[in-house]
Amino acid sequence: MPTTSVHTDPEELTMTLVAEFPVPVERLWGAFADPRQLERFWGPPGFPATFTSFDLRPGGAAHYRMTSPENEPFLSVWQVSEVDEPRRIVFRDLFATEDGAVDESMPASETVLTFEPVDGGSRVTVLTSFESSAGLDQLLEMGMLEGYTQAFGQLDRVLADLREYALGAGTVTEVVDETHVRITRAFEAPRHLLWRAHTDTELMRRWLLGPDVWEMTVCENDLVVGGSYRNAWAPIGDTEGEAFGFEGENLVVDPERRMVTTERMTGAPFPPNVNDLQFDEVDGVTLLTLLVTYPDEAQRDAILATGMTEGMETSYQRLEREVLTAVA
Repeated sequence: MPTTSVHTDPEELTMTLVAEFPVPVERLWGAFADPRQLERFWGPPGFPATFTSFDLRPGGAAHYRMTSPENEPFLSVWQVSEVDEPRRIVFRDLFATEDGAVDESMPASETVLTFEPVDGGSRVTVLTSFESSAGLDQLLEMGMLEGYTQAFGQLDRVLADLREYALGAGTVTEVVDETHVRITRAFEAPRHLLWRAHTDTELMRRWLLGPDVWEMTVCENDLVVGGSYRNAWAPIGDTEGEAFGFEGENLVVDPERRMVTTERMTGAPFPPNVNDLQFDEVDGVTLLTLLVTYPDEAQRDAILATGMTEGMETSYQRLEREVLTAVA
């Protein structure tokens, strides 16, 4: 976790976050000055940011939205007042309406980003000031403190070279908390091919199989928000095992970037998971990130115990070997 400290001061009406990273200050600055990099961490897990405009100059503005797993957008705008590369950015961070105007009914804040070199790397200090104690309290109740901490916890992945950080590491499963698991896998392929491989039913049948002795018998997907999908597998010939399947609903469909779905084993009595699948590409390498939300810790542990990670890696190797190479 790169965050070294985070705290609020009710008397000064401020919130301060400090984080350090083992990269030069120019590299750290670059993650905030490039909207495509900024999108990869500014929103906390489950609420990724999408910047629809970005003018990082005094008097400029940056409009963005954070979209929940339920496809609910939260619109905001930066009104930029100071830019001193690579040392300082100052902006008002305001809620916005659908037409891009400031939402005056929501609390306003001003954020000062300060970048400085330290031994072994660089530091960013985020100082956010609020206009009133009511505004501070409201944003804290909305989870701003936790959201900032979670968002900056993703920044180390953005700063890392994907080829060194993830390529060749295979499928990595990380238990985030009692109900969340994060799975990552890097591919040396553009994300439009990864998206196609995950949405084209004919391609899915070629790789989404697990062991070689199984086949995909059903692959159906109405790929729109609110649409349903169903996948099923069965053993080939005399192979031991019972047929099974998964089904669910598409909650978010953001082509080549993000797909959020519910997932329930067909006929199972327990409640569904929520799968948040995202694709990030840097220099021809795409990082697939799957954030799974389980109903409870017991269901999380039961599914992890099935050997899920190993099964996914087998399928991903087949995806590389038989699909990505063929359609590139």
